[in-house]
Amino acid sequence: MRISVLLLSGLSLMACSRLEQVGRAPAFTPVEGSNEYYAMTNMPMPETQAPVPGMSQASLWSGERGSLLGDRRAGQAGDILTVVIEINEKAEINNTTGRNRTGSDNVGITGMLGIPQRLNQQLPAGASMGNAYNTSSTSAYQGSGSVARNEKLTLRVAATVTERLPNGVLRIQGSQEVRVNFEVRELLVQGFVRAEDISRQNEITYDKIAGARISYGGRGQITDVQQPRVGQQVADIILPF
Repeated sequence: MRISVLLLSGLSLMACSRLEQVGRAPAFTPVEGSNEYYAMTNMPMPETQAPVPGMSQASLWSGERGSLLGDRRAGQAGDILTVVIEINEKAEINNTTGRNRTGSDNVGITGMLGIPQRLNQQLPAGASMGNAYNTSSTSAYQGSGSVARNEKLTLRVAATVTERLPNGVLRIQGSQEVRVNFEVRELLVQGFVRAEDISRQNEITYDKIAGARISYGGRGQITDVQQPRVGQQVADIILPF
């Protein structure tokens, strides 16, 4: 009884929270409180670089990041870089296995110092050592399997360096939300990159991200309709048939 009451209470709360969204567009996830926000607000001050002898602070050829030839690639916590996601993968696997085996045995003793004849007298009627046993066997197996998959995804998202590890590897995390009418599309990416893999355009491709976690989905009315109801999901889990 208590379990039923708790279950009904939980379903009621979930239903109430869903009813609050009726007629409203999905709200964006707040930026405040995210890892990107803390990385940028707590960003350490850039290291001061001694001026090059013979050059003024306004020289275009200085090594500072603000100069014409300065390195503007992300390298510290709070820096922003662009992650280029261009996935175009196709995999096809086709396996066929076949096996066929046939065997037969035929053994008999027609003569051996008169022993078979003496044994035949002791055997039941119709039995003879001339045809002791005769066996045959046949087995066959045929199996086949195939897998065909095609994935294509082209996205670009700005990510923030949230941490610089002691070995120089950068931990990045980025998120992007786009709302069209009553549907929000979410793009999340995180992982670890090497500073030297970042291009001069301050971009890095997804295949250079270690431990990459890329999520592309959405929430809203269309996504909600595509999902089965809560009761149906619970029934699919607990029903044994």
